[in-house]
Amino acid sequence: MFIVAMMIYIRNYRQRKKEYLNEIELKNELHKRELLATQLEIQQATMQQIGRELHDNIGQKLTLVSLYTQQLLYENKVPEVSERIDQVSQIINQSLQDLRSLSKTLTDDNINQKEIVTLIQEEVDNTNSFKKCHVSFEHNFKRLDLDFVHKNVLLRITQEFIQNSIKHSKCRNISISLNTFEDTLWELNIKDDGIGFDPTKIKSNGIGLTNMKNRAKIIGADFTFDSKENIGTVLNIILKKQP
Repeated sequence: MFIVAMMIYIRNYRQRKKEYLNEIELKNELHKRELLATQLEIQQATMQQIGRELHDNIGQKLTLVSLYTQQLLYENKVPEVSERIDQVSQIINQSLQDLRSLSKTLTDDNINQKEIVTLIQEEVDNTNSFKKCHVSFEHNFKRLDLDFVHKNVLLRITQEFIQNSIKHSKCRNISISLNTFEDTLWELNIKDDGIGFDPTKIKSNGIGLTNMKNRAKIIGADFTFDSKENIGTVLNIILKKQP
């Protein structure tokens, strides 16, 4: 009886220990996801703050300098000096335009304001305008309500795949599908018909692939990636609905 009791005690102890370790692992994984999501939001807020500072501070100073140069150009009577002042003025005005463009890019809140379908379609349209390859996009829903983190992850992964395909795969076509199913919140599938590669020969899976994997981890999505030489590359990410 004593031996049986000890065996039962040891078995229960191991079971409790296993459950405890699983619980700790789950909590750590959730903590990592929350941390990555928070970092993403902080990064976005920081970029918006930098954009506002560029526009409000440096932009105003450049505008003031531009006005000074225009005044100097008006007051100066020496042709050679006027020519140089005009050159300086053109440089300042071009810098001011570049600064405004950068500021707008940093403060643009496109991801929060638009749906994910619109964001991906805009990326597709922009890529097709360069006529380097043809990108198609399809989905099976009218509206998919996602928060900033989910939309940011989907958009950045799509951009990363498109850029890598155009740069490395020599593909003619890229197809993107974003669908929702009964047990799946969404499934993103992207593939190209490029030259492909042997994934086992890529050191550390490459920076681009690592970035996509890490982004998928932020939201707890299942990530699969495959490429075959002379056939193409396929990316599949699935986020299942919470029970």
